[in-house]
Amino acid sequence: MSDIIYGHGDGFLTQDGCRLFPIGFYELPTEDDALRDMAEAGVNLIRCGNTDALDRVQAHGMMGWVPLSLQSGATPEFQEHIRNLATHPALAIWEGPDEIVWNFTAYSGLWRQDRLAVFPNKGEWWMQTPLAIQYAEERAAEIMPNMRAAVEFIRSVDPQNRQVWINEARDSDLKFVRQYIDFVDITGCDDYPVHADERPTIRLADSTDRWKQVGNGRPVWMVLQAFSWNDLDDEHGDIAAFPTFDESRLMAYVCITHGARGILYWGSHYLKSDGHEAFRKSIYALTSELAALQPFLTAPTEPYITVQSIDDGRTDVPTPALKRGVSVTARRTGREWLIILVNEDPDPHMGVEVTGLDALNGTEFVELYGDEKTTVSDGAFITRLRGFEVKLFATHQKWETEQQDGRDFAE
Repeated sequence: MSDIIYGHGDGFLTQDGCRLFPIGFYELPTEDDALRDMAEAGVNLIRCGNTDALDRVQAHGMMGWVPLSLQSGATPEFQEHIRNLATHPALAIWEGPDEIVWNFTAYSGLWRQDRLAVFPNKGEWWMQTPLAIQYAEERAAEIMPNMRAAVEFIRSVDPQNRQVWINEARDSDLKFVRQYIDFVDITGCDDYPVHADERPTIRLADSTDRWKQVGNGRPVWMVLQAFSWNDLDDEHGDIAAFPTFDESRLMAYVCITHGARGILYWGSHYLKSDGHEAFRKSIYALTSELAALQPFLTAPTEPYITVQSIDDGRTDVPTPALKRGVSVTARRTGREWLIILVNEDPDPHMGVEVTGLDALNGTEFVELYGDEKTTVSDGAFITRLRGFEVKLFATHQKWETEQQDGRDFAE
């Protein structure tokens, strides 16, 4: 199999000849009405385990991905499984083992005494003890060749040369991830920052940047929070802490301004705390918003369009130790334009200038889901941003979704 050419795709999906930005869920509802609700909210990708599940999502116009135990290698059972799936028209992507590197390095199950502990101490991997290093090296020596053989088999029989994706933990080890990165197409991580006592949502910017570096230019998919930590187990207390709509929106768009090629949600199958129905509606309001922007999200970025914050010099507001500024991405489809701005600071920026718009002088931009209008003059326009605010400017209001229910969710 040494002559197999790897796919190395662009991270987007293809359905009926159209390119799609992945908007995905790990949850596959058992009820068809719930699955229909997902489809109507713009979700286009669902985790599936077999052809029956793929049939279900296909019936609702969606696609599926299939998780695979690549670490076991191209066993006869694996080969049969792949051949059974490879011709299914709803299969969009192959997924490797979730958080594979995390699971043999820093995973809490390696030291927790209520399980079959490998390490005697919590945090043994981060202390880089000889025991932790030896264990990880031995596991990697077994796993990596198996993963390569399994991916090569997939490439050899998949008629559509579908992309292979592996999701990792936010802090998974660079050295081991790089041992498999050359034979997968898409990388990325999951990051769930909202807890009852902290909500560092802006860290998704750093997470996206890290995985762009880890992947050596490969597309990055980000898996975001669709749950409250207390719903997972008793260790997290009994206080529900769902991301607000604005927090979910910030997390999604800061991933996009930093280059993410897909947004997926994990944990919605655990929802049970009071208020979870309203929270689910808020996530669907966001996925519907993203789906309405599909032509832009798969379009190339316009790199000559930049943003700068010209601050007003106020002295009555404390200056944070680290000022991140405003991130931007600009896209166009035909004559239509979209400019996404994200204030990555907790404090407002009162003079935000978008430049590089010389070809659009005289063009009016409207704020989606807002009232602001601005006209390009001298190749630029100016706006203001509240702390952690997201603004979308487009050349037409038609890019808004009609699904408004859930946008006011604030716990």
